[in-house]
Amino acid sequence: MLASTESARPGLALLPLSLALAIMLALSVYPPLVVGRSGHADHPGLMLLCWSMSAGFTRGVGLCPKNQLAGALLSGWACLLTLGLAIARFALVF
Repeated sequence: MLASTESARPGLALLPLSLALAIMLALSVYPPLVVGRSGHADHPGLMLLCWSMSAGFTRGVGLCPKNQLAGALLSGWACLLTLGLAIARFALVF
């Protein structure tokens, strides 16, 4: 029984983890990345980036929330989707 539960757990996922690390480093090294032409931060875009980073770290280190909603919001697909939405947002705003 123990072997079957251990094999059902996800392990490290390198793509979401590397995306989360890249977002973290980019925002730490160059915060003006999320500042628009007006000189103000784009809060919806920043929220999407932070969500993508959180989902990437959660899925990347192998955590799997028991709650289905939390699992969906912090999955690898959520990481990619929110990163794509953030990129689209910044492409439209900037």
